[in-house]
Amino acid sequence: MPGKIELDAWGRIIMSPADNQHGLVQARLVELLRRSLGGAAFVEASISTNPDLRVADVAWASDEFMRAHGQETPFVVAPEICIEVALPSNSARELHEKLAAYLAVGATEAWIVYPRTKRIEFFGAAGPLPRTEFALELDRLFD
Repeated sequence: MPGKIELDAWGRIIMSPADNQHGLVQARLVELLRRSLGGAAFVEASISTNPDLRVADVAWASDEFMRAHGQETPFVVAPEICIEVALPSNSARELHEKLAAYLAVGATEAWIVYPRTKRIEFFGAAGPLPRTEFALELDRLFD
């Protein structure tokens, strides 16, 4: 089964199954981020979250970030926005651990997008946020 591969702190391979709705939401997010904010938007951005290697489902990086880190694979500093698109197989603990890891290595915001319930949770370094602090219109994401 095709999927995304990550490594945990012990070097074990973690593989997430592919999901079409997941991919559609990723594509819409990339388009929205790029059109609204400029910079670079990624599907499957690899990020070193020492000791783990994580892969954000979607990430957005400013032009400034790209000048400093654009050639890195994996990124050693997280892009400004790191997003996980939840699958039914994801536990809340797993998703929140990933967001905490992205924030710990420099993300300004980390989001969990829930396609099936059409909601988004936003987090910053200090904890949950009522909404993103970036100038984005997310109303049509789930249309």
